[in-house]
Amino acid sequence: MRQLGREISEVYGDIETPLVIVAILKGATVFAADLLRSLSIPAELEFVRAASYGAGTKTTGRVKIAHMVEGSLAGRHVLLVEDIVDSGRTIDTILKRFRRMKPASLRVAALLDRPARREIPVQIDYAGLYRELPGIYALS
Repeated sequence: MRQLGREISEVYGDIETPLVIVAILKGATVFAADLLRSLSIPAELEFVRAASYGAGTKTTGRVKIAHMVEGSLAGRHVLLVEDIVDSGRTIDTILKRFRRMKPASLRVAALLDRPARREIPVQIDYAGLYRELPGIYALS
């Protein structure tokens, strides 16, 4: 995480306003908090709630946005943070909405990228954290 924090801090090191980190609830909350703590630049944390899965593990094909960021993104540098980018539908929908808000820049960071399941092409600017670990596990 420190390496990612350094990389992002270098990219945004010369901006005049704090970086706006937007976490997609609920999955990206812990990742976004860890990422925020690893930065050496000023940053603000906002949230958006969106999902295309409903109660299952397969996308429904429709993205529901239940909560958007509260402040303006116009002229701000925005880093959208997601836990897992799978079909690409959720990220694509949010990115389209954010672009209409005219941010100065808009990038995506993801804890995990699953390109084999991608249905909509999306660019992930920062991904693949914890790739030094031998796997991902679920605790029972």
